[in-house]
This record gives sequence, structure tokens and C-alpha cells, in this order.
Amino acid sequence: MRGMAWHPRCVILRFLPALLLPWILLAPPAAAQSSLGAQTTLPPPQPVQPRPAQPQAGTPQQPARPVRPLAATPPAPAPAPSSSASSRQQQRQRPTPTVQPRPGSNSAQRPAASAQQPQRQQPSRPAATAQTQGSQAGRRAAGAAAGAAAGAAAGAAAAGAAIRVPEPSPAPPPRPTTGSVTGLPLPRFAALGSNQVNLRVGPDLRYRIEWTYQRRDLPVQIVDEHSIWRRIRDPEGTEGWVQRPLLTSRRTFLVQGTERILRRRPEEGAAPVARLQPGVIGHIRRCEAASAWCEVRVSDYRGWIKRSEIWGVGPEEAIN
Repeated sequence: MRGMAWHPRCVILRFLPALLLPWILLAPPAAAQSSLGAQTTLPPPQPVQPRPAQPQAGTPQQPARPVRPLAATPPAPAPAPSSSASSRQQQRQRPTPTVQPRPGSNSAQRPAASAQQPQRQQPSRPAATAQTQGSQAGRRAAGAAAGAAAGAAAGAAAAGAAIRVPEPSPAPPPRPTTGSVTGLPLPRFAALGSNQVNLRVGPDLRYRIEWTYQRRDLPVQIVDEHSIWRRIRDPEGTEGWVQRPLLTSRRTFLVQGTERILRRRPEEGAAPVARLQPGVIGHIRRCEAASAWCEVRVSDYRGWIKRSEIWGVGPEEAIN
């Protein structure tokens, strides 16, 4: 190298890195320069956002286009999902064919059969299996119902054949119109003569007591006679046997229904004497056969009352 001339520029370029290295090491870190020209610090690193998962090959990316059914045709069951994505894509792209009757064919002559023809779709094998099982279950249920109905009909027929229509019971013997002991007409009215009268189911003391009356002067109706026993009927329709000494021939009456008015004269517009409540018992003084009014006494009150408003006198009976 001796005898070689050094160019000043070469000398500077050769020793420039050695001169600048200390300054670079000792210099403070430089601030980042933004696009607006202001000195700012560098932003922190942003986390990488995960990409959305790609749909699998067997999952449809778009909703299936609804298939419009034919007129007057029940909707067909939707095809079951298939494991192949290509078959789904083919079903979505291929519209449901519409059956059009050809001119001159039998389908044009039978519109009812064409209207009831289902859609010609190609469901997958699982859907066809489910439909077959459902039809088989429906047929089994229909057969069971038909068998049950037939059994019920047969049972009803057998029960009807086994049931015997009961023969009509003979009519009860007519009531006597005259007493076998007294010869008096039946029925006739009387009254209880005691506050303790036993009503028995038969004309003897050996029969059980069905009812006990504790109301003297209650009007009753004699409907039959047997020795010293009289069969009576009370105002409520109960019948039984009592002994003759427990009855009296006094004529009494019982107010029934609603409140009745005891009037001063046998006229509809006569002045009222008293108002008689239902259940009141009074004594009958007289009733004319052709009159609708009876003269009665209730405690210290005397007046007239209609025979249709009391119980204890016949519709055309005369009492003097």
C-alpha cells in the first residue's frame, strides 16, 4: 500500500462508521412520526382476531327455498337431512316438478284424481322410512279401533239379548169407598186427638213405629179400616196405621202454601180479620156444599176463608 495515493473521500467513508458508532449507542430513542407530523409513541401491538369458523361441508349455507305445493294437495313432509352436501345443493337448485295432464290422457278426464296426487319429491331414505312406519302405526290403530267397536257392538247385542224386559207389575187393588167396620164413606177427614200419636206400618202393635205425631188437632184423612185400626194420610202424603181412640171427629183445617186472609164476610173484597201464616191450625164451623167459602175459627178470631186455601175439607163437602 505504500506508494498508493488515498483519496480524501475514501478516507472519510472508511472511518465514518467508527466515528458514528459511539454517537448511535449513546443517543436517546427516537419518537415515532405520525402521519400528521406530530411526534407520538408507537401503539401497542393489537391481538390477532380469530377468523370465523368455516361452515362444514354437510351444513347448508343458505336457507332452503320453500316448495310451493300443488292446489288442493296436502303439504308433503319435508325431506330429512342428508349427509351429502352435493345432494342438498342439487335439491335446492332443482324446483319441484308440477304434474300437468297430457291432452287426451285419462288424467284430464279424472280431475279429482289429479287434484289429490301428491308432489313428486325425492325424499331421503330416513324420511321414507318414518312415513312408512307412521302409515303402519295408523293402520294398526285403525284396526284396533275397528276391533274394539265391533267387540262393543257384539257385547251390546249380547247384553240386549240377555236383558229381559220386566213384566208390568199388577195394578194395586182399588181403594175401598166404604169402611168395612163403620160403614162410613172413604176417604173422610178426622183429626188427631193427642199430642203423642204413633204411626205404624201395619194394623197391630207388633209392627214398627214409622212416625210419631206430636201435634193435636192436626187434620188427617182416613183411607182404610181394620178392626180398631185406621189407615190415615197426613197433609204431606205419608200413610200409616193408628188406633181409633187416638183420633177425633172434630173438623179442623191446616193453612198451606202462602199467607191467607181471614175475612169478615164470604166475599173477595170483605174486610180482613186476621192474616194466617202457613202451618196454622183452626177449627171448621160450617161449609155449604155449593159455596167456595167456609166459616172457621182460629183461636179467638172468626171469619171466612176459601176452602181451596186450606187442607181438611173436600172440594164439595158440606159441614154443618
